[in-house]
Amino acid sequence: MGTGKSEVGRHVAKQLGRKFIDTDDLIEREEGMPIAQIFSQKGEPYFRELEKQMVIRVCAEGNAVIATGGGTIMNEENANRLKASGTVICLTATPEIILKRVRRDATRPLLQGGEPLTKIQTLLAARAETYARADVTIDTSRLNVNEVVQAVLTVAEKEQSGKHILSI
Repeated sequence: MGTGKSEVGRHVAKQLGRKFIDTDDLIEREEGMPIAQIFSQKGEPYFRELEKQMVIRVCAEGNAVIATGGGTIMNEENANRLKASGTVICLTATPEIILKRVRRDATRPLLQGGEPLTKIQTLLAARAETYARADVTIDTSRLNVNEVVQAVLTVAEKEQSGKHILSI
C-alpha cells in the first residue's frame, strides 16, 4: 500500500498501449462495496478468496499491466500464477513514507485499530520473504510517479510482447 501501484500502473499501461487492470478496483466494482466494507462485513478470508478468483481471471488475459493488492502474492497459488503470467515488479517504500502517503486514507482495513506505523512495519516484515520473490524491486520512497513509471518501462522493454507487467 502507498507505493504507487495503481497510479504507476495506469501510466505504464498508457505508455505501452496496454490494458490496465487493478484487481482491487475490479473486486470493489463486482462486490458493489469498498474493500474495507468487504473486510468488515464478510471478513478477510472471503476477500482473499475473491482476490484468488480475480488473479485467475486477470492472468488469463494477455498483454496487460496489472496492479494487485499488497497481500495478493502472499497466497502461494496467486504468487505462482502471477509469476507464470509475466514479470512481477514489487514497488516498495519505507514504512514512514508509506504512512505519509496513506495517513489520510481511512479505508485501509489492515491499518485499522492500533498504531499505523507499527502495523505497516509488521505487514512489511511478514511479507518481506514473499515480496523478495518478485522479478524486480523498485523502491519508490524517493521517486516521483514519473521516475517510477520510467523504471517500470525500462523493465518492460526487456519483456516479450503479450506478457503481463505486474506490480504488487
